[in-house]
This record gives sequence, C-alpha cells and structure tokens, in this order.
Amino acid sequence: MKYLAAYLLLNAGGKANPSADEVKSILSSVGAEIDEERVSSLISALAEKDIAELIAEGKEKMASVPTGGAVAAAGTGAAAASSDAPAAETKEEEKEESDDDMGFGLFD
Repeated sequence: MKYLAAYLLLNAGGKANPSADEVKSILSSVGAEIDEERVSSLISALAEKDIAELIAEGKEKMASVPTGGAVAAAGTGAAAASSDAPAAETKEEEKEESDDDMGFGLFD
C-alpha cells in the first residue's frame, strides 16, 4: 500500500508516469523500507495507464459490492447492546454494594 501511496503522491504532484527511483525517493524520505520487487511490479502494472481512469473503474467496482447485510447486522448489534445496558448497570450496583459489606471503602 505504501508503494501505491507514493506513486499516487507523485502522480498528484504532476508526474504522469513516475519512475521506480522517484517512488523509492519518496519512501526513503520517510524512512520506509523498500522492496525492489514490489516497486518494479507496481511500476510495470501502472505503466502508461491513466490513474484517473483506474480510480473511476475502482469506484464502479466498489459500487457493485453489496453492503446491506453489514448495515443490518450493525443495527441489530446496537439494539442488543442497548438492551444489555440495564443488566450492566445492575451488576455494577451489586459490586458497589458488595464493597460496602466489607466494612470499608476505597476512600475511607
């Protein structure tokens, strides 16, 4: 991911097709370790491609990913958590009462 981020930074800075050395320069400036194979793989995969088109294609693909189940599951989890809240309060109250049974408190 850091290799792609460096590539995209260079692209946003005006470099249409950044070189491997430019990507390595960005990464080394922040002290990141560099894997030569990954850099060369990225450069060859993105050579002569328009980044704006690739991002648009990615957005289209992401739009087709179903997310309805995750939202429904999150909603039921929130409902379950809210129904457990009174039980948690009861347990805490019982704990406080049990401290009083010992004959002393934490701040006595």
